[in-house]
Amino acid sequence: MSSFVIEGGHKLQGEITPQGAKNEALQVICAVLMTSEKVEIRNVPDILDIRNLIRLLRDMGVKVEQPATHTYIFQADTIDLTYIETDEFMQRAASLRGSVMMTGPLLARFGRALLPHVGGDKIGRRRLDTHLLGFRKLGANICYDRTGQLTDIRAEKLRGAYMLLDEASLTGTANILMASVLAEGVTTIYNAACEPYIQQLSAMLNRMGARISGIGSNLLTIEGVSSLKGTTHTILPDMIEVGSFIGMAAMTGSGLLIRNTGFDHLGIIPASFRRLGIRIEQEGDDIRVPAHGRYEIDTFIDGSIMTIADAPWPGLTPDLLSVLLVVATQATGSVLIHQKMFESRLFFVDKLIDMGAQIILCDPHRATVIGLGNRFKLRGARMASPDIRAGIALLIAAMSAEGTSRIDNIEQIDRGYEQIDKRLNKLGACITRI
Repeated sequence: MSSFVIEGGHKLQGEITPQGAKNEALQVICAVLMTSEKVEIRNVPDILDIRNLIRLLRDMGVKVEQPATHTYIFQADTIDLTYIETDEFMQRAASLRGSVMMTGPLLARFGRALLPHVGGDKIGRRRLDTHLLGFRKLGANICYDRTGQLTDIRAEKLRGAYMLLDEASLTGTANILMASVLAEGVTTIYNAACEPYIQQLSAMLNRMGARISGIGSNLLTIEGVSSLKGTTHTILPDMIEVGSFIGMAAMTGSGLLIRNTGFDHLGIIPASFRRLGIRIEQEGDDIRVPAHGRYEIDTFIDGSIMTIADAPWPGLTPDLLSVLLVVATQATGSVLIHQKMFESRLFFVDKLIDMGAQIILCDPHRATVIGLGNRFKLRGARMASPDIRAGIALLIAAMSAEGTSRIDNIEQIDRGYEQIDKRLNKLGACITRI
């Protein structure tokens, strides 16, 4: 198990470019299973989860080339379906939550998929009922083995259907969307997730020959086609990295230029940081965060305490609440952080309290942050990363703290952030990997 040792108090300067979006990459890479033709994907982030997914596809028989850094060419013309029945596949797929999105493409093209009980971040229950009920609506037979914690999904022919998703699940929408593209007839998905990731996946599938309308809304209509062709696709910049860099600049009192942010796809992320008093200047597709001596949390119009909560897109992505919470600890003023979508994602705040942060954990979903501005700096501490997003939040806290901190279990951070220590050290941070 590796660790980061962080010497706090160093200001950052210069510019940084966000990696390709992890959540989009997981979806579009799984989509290569839907055609026998070549699919080229650019701006692929070089992170642990993506490397593991590509290795899984390669062992399944997908031909993989890498003609350039962050660019891959996939061709799924000779898939070995027997591989998905092996213990090796089960173990590796179970350890990579993104592998769940192979299910829709496999079911659509080959009529069979096996879904092991998948892991991922320890952020609360993340059930797969939305995926499975959608497949059932399309005509699939689902057999769940409680002993082996394995779901066997089969369909001789998928047929279009109307469905109202019980939740606007991002991965559920992606999975059902991919399955329905090759289904016979028309599929209507209501209460669909509409994040930029889904918009990008839909646009890619349409270039491959799919007929998807309603892109960008929560009502998708898919006219099934018999086959798909190859295409070229470029992944958007990672909005979570963009938000993380904004938070780092504010917390360390640094001026930072964030290049190629995909600003038009950031939704209310910039506005959410502005609520905490952080100045953000748009320069074309770049974001400049000027050095902040201090920043003050806004209030509602009547003067009551600000609440920042996650919500399905176009609401605030839950992946950035951990960063916003940490940033608030060094602001002036108070804010209620309400994590509605996952029940265990705020449990990392005890580590921030140990660092001197003034936080009241009201319940598993709500935390009140009392920002004391520059009067009290966080102090260095030893901690462990419980998940990807809490891990980066703790790293931001350590970078702004007085003294030295150590973060263990940084493999969690590596799953979502490409060589984050090297990239930040180039800006002036002092992070050592041990």
